[in-house]
Amino acid sequence: MKSLNVAVVLALVATLFLALLVFLAISDRVQNKYLNPVFEAMDELELQSARNALNTGGPAAVSSYMQQLNRLFGSSHYLLNSRGIDVASGENRADLLPRAPDSRSRGYVNGKLIVTHQASDERYWFVAVDPRQTGRWTFFPYYLLVIGATCLLCWLAAITIVAPLRRITATVQRFGQGDLSVRVQMRRHDEIGALAGSVDEMAERLQRLVLHERRLLQDISHELRSPLARLKFSVRLARTAKDSKAALDRVERDVNRIASLVSEIVEMTRIEGDVLAPKTEDVVLADLIAETVSDCRLEVDLRGSVLRVEGQLSSHVSGDPELLRRAVENVLRNAIHYSPEQGTILITLAEAVHVATITVRDYGPGVPAESLAQIFQPFFRVQEARESSSGGIGLGLAIAERAVKQHHGTITARNESPGLSVQISLPISAK
Repeated sequence: MKSLNVAVVLALVATLFLALLVFLAISDRVQNKYLNPVFEAMDELELQSARNALNTGGPAAVSSYMQQLNRLFGSSHYLLNSRGIDVASGENRADLLPRAPDSRSRGYVNGKLIVTHQASDERYWFVAVDPRQTGRWTFFPYYLLVIGATCLLCWLAAITIVAPLRRITATVQRFGQGDLSVRVQMRRHDEIGALAGSVDEMAERLQRLVLHERRLLQDISHELRSPLARLKFSVRLARTAKDSKAALDRVERDVNRIASLVSEIVEMTRIEGDVLAPKTEDVVLADLIAETVSDCRLEVDLRGSVLRVEGQLSSHVSGDPELLRRAVENVLRNAIHYSPEQGTILITLAEAVHVATITVRDYGPGVPAESLAQIFQPFFRVQEARESSSGGIGLGLAIAERAVKQHHGTITARNESPGLSVQISLPISAK
């Protein structure tokens, strides 16, 4: 079936036809089981009344009784003897009687409704004839009503079912042709509305991924251009330089920088790819913080700095422990990097209703106010020369943001006096 409209029309017609068959079956059952016995009882009563009139007043009394019935029901009534002769008028009306051995009948003959009822002693027949014929167009208004109802239902189905589906199809086609901003935007609360919402969510996700990939490719090409140029120059220099060790050290630094860049890119790609099927475990935040602080302790000691932890956490979160560890570690290493030597890095732990917060503060130069919203973007660096010389590539906070958002949390940054504090808020899992 290529057209849903045709399918809806056929379904409605089939439903109406089935309803008609059921109605006819019910009508026939009601007619035979309930109405016909009542009518037959009335016929028996009228037959007995006509015989009583015949016994008491003769044919004239029968004629008077039959005329009374004719006026009451609007049809013709007769009392016939066993041979079909009208008792009142003497006319032969045997053509109205059913064929033997039937003793009663009720149906249309030549367009007339004829009802016959024979006495139990088979001496008389009671006959009623309705001369009013059912015309061909008698039920025409009802046919028009059914046709109109069918057309109305088809129109409603087209508006409520077919048109929204065509709208969704057109949106998907436009999206497939490259218009990534198109959305269905349907305000319905049924299955079609749920489908439209799912399509919009899918489009939003795909648009974000495509734009992210485009931006990432541009950033990667930009980031690789400089180390590759330096690497090419260093290799050429190593071939001719007298101090080959210094030249090879420079090659090694550039290779390490490229390797670090590739590693961070792989990590971001993994985070983006795992959104649909994230790893979920029960993570004890206190243990995760302790492990991360222990891993970073050596780097802090080498700089002569102090790493202090205030507060405590007793809550658990549901998520990927490795992603959460990387998020906290990246924020902490960023603070260590910008903290002055022999400075202090402060980690503050707190719990509120359904939320655990981890705040990491350094006492470094901070970030310009106009750049606070950009520090979580990939490859963004506030101080290009300083960051490049230290080997950073500007992906640490971007990875932290994606990991936190994947766990339905938030990460924010603000300037202190002095320094910068980054706060991670995570929803606490129910115990």
